[in-house]
Amino acid sequence: MTNLDRPTGSSMGRAGLRFWSAVLALAVFMVDVLTPLEGAVAVLYVVAILLAARTNRRNDIVVAATGCIVLTVVAYLTSHDLQTIASPALRALVSLAAIGITTLLVLQNHAATTRLAAQARLLNLSHDMIFVRDRGGVITFWNKTAEQTYGWSADEAVGQLADKLLRTSYAERRETIEAGLLETGRWEGRVEQRTKAGAVLTVDARWALQHNHLGKPVGVLETHTDVTDRVAAHNALVQSEQRYRRMFDASRIGVVEEDWSGLRAALDALPAQGAELRDYMARNPDFVRQARGLARITDVNPALQKMAGAASAAAFIENVDKLLGENDRSFVDALVAFAQGERFHEGETELVRLDGRKVPVLFTITFSPRSDEDHDVLVFVIDITERRQAQDALLAAQAELAHAARVATLGELSASIAHEVNQPLAAIVTSGEAGLRWLRRDIPDLKEVATTIGHVVAQGRRASEIVTRIRTFLKKAPPEQGVLHVGEIIEEATELVARELARDDVALVVETAPDLPPVRGDRVQLQQVLVNLLINAGQAMSGRPGSRTITLRATVDGEMLGITVQDSGPGIQADDLPRLFDPFFTTKDGGMGMGLAICRTTVEAHGGRLSVASTPGSGATFHLTLPHSQEHALP
Repeated sequence: MTNLDRPTGSSMGRAGLRFWSAVLALAVFMVDVLTPLEGAVAVLYVVAILLAARTNRRNDIVVAATGCIVLTVVAYLTSHDLQTIASPALRALVSLAAIGITTLLVLQNHAATTRLAAQARLLNLSHDMIFVRDRGGVITFWNKTAEQTYGWSADEAVGQLADKLLRTSYAERRETIEAGLLETGRWEGRVEQRTKAGAVLTVDARWALQHNHLGKPVGVLETHTDVTDRVAAHNALVQSEQRYRRMFDASRIGVVEEDWSGLRAALDALPAQGAELRDYMARNPDFVRQARGLARITDVNPALQKMAGAASAAAFIENVDKLLGENDRSFVDALVAFAQGERFHEGETELVRLDGRKVPVLFTITFSPRSDEDHDVLVFVIDITERRQAQDALLAAQAELAHAARVATLGELSASIAHEVNQPLAAIVTSGEAGLRWLRRDIPDLKEVATTIGHVVAQGRRASEIVTRIRTFLKKAPPEQGVLHVGEIIEEATELVARELARDDVALVVETAPDLPPVRGDRVQLQQVLVNLLINAGQAMSGRPGSRTITLRATVDGEMLGITVQDSGPGIQADDLPRLFDPFFTTKDGGMGMGLAICRTTVEAHGGRLSVASTPGSGATFHLTLPHSQEHALP
């Protein structure tokens, strides 16, 4: 079988075939009329019809047959009359019958050839490579796609052995494939073939066995689909999956694969969207519990299994309730981020181990930008237990140091404290003696006695407050967070250092803006910061000639409350400024180097900032800022 849509059997054109067919018919007519062969030669008209049939045109066959019939009849009438029916007439009838039968057979063959040509054209329209080979493997048909893909034209391929031409490589033995083809009539598989240019193609082959009318195998129709790019992409995907799996299993960071497609549907069905979603979930905790059940865990890596105390990933193939505590709030934040289309979400929470213990963790969730990929949400988890323990130990150490610094400071201020306590005690004694004198008069002056007793009570309360403040200052207790009036803290701190400053002949000027807003924090710690700054300023000016002044100012700057402590001392050397707040760095003889470090830590723990500015010879200015809030305004 060859390409059936082309003219066959002659190298000349259709016009030439028509011409020679006509010449042959006329030659037969002349021989029939002019020679004594008496009609038998008319059978040769069949050759003229066959020649016309090679034009592959039905009209040419019909015209040639009609012309031959007409010439046969004309030759008979010219050579014989119609009076007697003899052997010439029978020979003429035989010739006409031969012409008719030949014409019928030629027309049938033309119709069959036309059908086959149409089928061949359909095969040429296919996007697959299609060729036909006989039982010996020789190619008999080669379609257009095969020409374009393999590089050989039909003329080059037809007559060649298919396996040799294409250098086909099979995944199994060729004999086994042929046996299966003969048994079932079909075979499908994947093979490798080479093009004319030498390129290697991977193709999906489908073979169909052809039989003749007797049921005997005569050929094989092969249909090949080029899957080279698809196979390469699949192999790349497999390699990528293998790399991902190796990283997934080898990572020391816990990784959880989750399917949030159910969450997407639940969120889309909610009446609240966007900024209102968080409020909706706060009002509907049942929805949050339901949503936690919709976040399905599909896989966890070995690091996460170890973190959660599990023996295998099978223990987690449920939902995130397996890992989150009852009062966890991080899931709501993640859900809002997911609904708002964010790509990443980070947070901190506690992972619940299978034995019930809680593990503090940092996590990052990666969401897909496409809603149809919500089944592939990745959560990366880091165990921060050791870091949390280190932070707790650091805070405890800082508290110890702060406590030690407070005790050391009170040791230096013991004289001032004794003076503060002795003052109200002396006043109580004086008032009591005065009251006794008023009572011992001949006529007791009860009004004066009542006034004196009032003075005694007031001074007693003052002494009690001083003692209470000192006990709180020395007490090693957790910081107390309360709403504080800065003016009161400044007043108490200045009272504590007044004796110390007076001894060094230091003048303290306090300037506070009216209606200062409150701050939230620990009264004792903030007092200690101001006391340390004031004592340091006084000591920096101790023994220096000239005026010694400390100016303490309190102002409001936007959302921050600022306190500055400025002295008129020698200032701080430029080389010392970068290290001034470092632990154990000091510029004083016998100093511990912890006071300013503790001050900065305390201020930062209150959400503020402590800084210093100084010009040598012009004093130093410490600037302290604390956040304030009008919602806690004091009466």
